[in-house]
Amino acid sequence: MYKPRICAIVYAIVVYSIAGMALAGVLSALPALAESQARIVRLSDVKGTVQIDKNSGLGFESAFANLPITQGTQLRTRDNGRAEIEFEDGSTLRIIPNTTVEFSRLGLSDEGKRISAIKLVEGRAYVNWLGKSGDEFTLNFSQERVSLSQAAHFRVASSSSLSEVASLKNDLEVLGPSGAVKVGKNKIVSFDASDNDRSALAKNIEEDPYDQWDEQSIEYHDQHAKNNSTPYGYGSSDLSYYGAYSNLPGYGTLWQPYFVGAGWDPFMDGAWSWYPGMGYMWASAYPWGWTPYYYGNWMFVPGYGWGWQPGGWGTWKGGIHYVGPAIAGFRPPAVPSGTVSTVVVGKGGPVVTEKPSMQTVIRSGSAGLGIPRGSYENLHHLNTQVAKTGFAEVHATPAFAASSPAGGYRYGAANSAGVSGVGHTSGGSMGHASGGGGHR
Repeated sequence: MYKPRICAIVYAIVVYSIAGMALAGVLSALPALAESQARIVRLSDVKGTVQIDKNSGLGFESAFANLPITQGTQLRTRDNGRAEIEFEDGSTLRIIPNTTVEFSRLGLSDEGKRISAIKLVEGRAYVNWLGKSGDEFTLNFSQERVSLSQAAHFRVASSSSLSEVASLKNDLEVLGPSGAVKVGKNKIVSFDASDNDRSALAKNIEEDPYDQWDEQSIEYHDQHAKNNSTPYGYGSSDLSYYGAYSNLPGYGTLWQPYFVGAGWDPFMDGAWSWYPGMGYMWASAYPWGWTPYYYGNWMFVPGYGWGWQPGGWGTWKGGIHYVGPAIAGFRPPAVPSGTVSTVVVGKGGPVVTEKPSMQTVIRSGSAGLGIPRGSYENLHHLNTQVAKTGFAEVHATPAFAASSPAGGYRYGAANSAGVSGVGHTSGGSMGHASGGGGHR
């Protein structure tokens, strides 16, 4: 079982070619961090207003996808906010508007098991725990807790007066002041805070407006991560959806995002975000931008462009890293100094899409920036057209009740989404056309 290396995390090291690879070898010999620092979970999806408190003394800040979630972090959503948190094995926690959660413990036991303890302070959360590796997960709410060591799918709602647990898959056991309460599949139990959290089993689950969003998110991960062969599940669904692998003679297998365009590089858009005890961490603005920035290496191949070579699963490294010569004029973003505020890099920075347009233009050089995950079924097909013509105008159907506060796109909507026009014209862009990397 791997454990992250202290210097790679603290300094978000930029690894350069041979010298950088030698440094990485030195890092691998260093002792592992204490349990409280052994885990890096990711903020995998953000819609609307979501805020994060990284326990850095700055209080709550705007949150965006691909930010690391570390022990002690708090996350909260506002009236229109939703968020998804993905764990190493692909398990997920989703929170709806007006919800606050605290990541009380993200540790690694001596036996190599990941131990996660989350507190639902208020609001509503969905948990889809895959239970693949015998890891332990506990969700605390009110005076109760749900502890898992095997697969489970459930939702929890908690307020100052009442809490509810609905089991969506398998049986659950809820522990509280009144003892253990069994909750069968498709059943719900409530706890009355005014009566020492006395429990009451109810009949079958009533559908919640956000159940469909939860189901669509699970479907997205199941569909696009099913062929994942890496030791870690998180981020693989986004790689499958937003890009493709190629085998290049002399270079091996490389992954490249769709819609890269000439002059694009993987560090054009993102942000440096500071974490106590770790320093600055790089958070890519691209929706697929997690795994390629923590494992393996980027490299530039003439005639192909930038690609990511997977690997390095036992040598976690956060930050900017690539090997080999880069394209002329390339300058990697430097780690900030003299501040602990979030520092945006490039034109894009964090992208939050609240209510995406049903008619959009995808341009060469956008590399997926601004495309909500699962919004179109076949990005490979669109990529071919954009490579030929420079852009593609597309349509998508809304998710579940576009007029509802949930908003968003439906997974697989491209069954009714089509390309209505292609060619070189002006018009609104959902991404940023490549500018040759000169906008740092």
